[in-house]
Amino acid sequence: MGKSLISNHIRKLRFNHDEMTQQQLADKAGVTRQTIVALEQGKYSPSLELAFRIALVFKLPLEDVFFMEDKME
Repeated sequence: MGKSLISNHIRKLRFNHDEMTQQQLADKAGVTRQTIVALEQGKYSPSLELAFRIALVFKLPLEDVFFMEDKME
C-alpha cells in the first residue's frame, strides 16, 4: 500500500522565471520564504488557496505546478 503526496515543480519554475528567488516568490504569493523552502523540500502541502496563488504567479495551470506522487511504504 502506498500513499499519495503532493509534489511540485516550484524550484524548476523559479529558475525558469528569470531565476526568481524564494523570497520573491514568497512575496508574490503572500507567504514567508520558509513556506517556499518547505514546499520545495516536500515537507509541506499547500492549502488549495496557496496552490492557486503560486500557480498564478507562474501564470500556469495548477497541475503544471503541483502533482500527486505515489510513494510506496
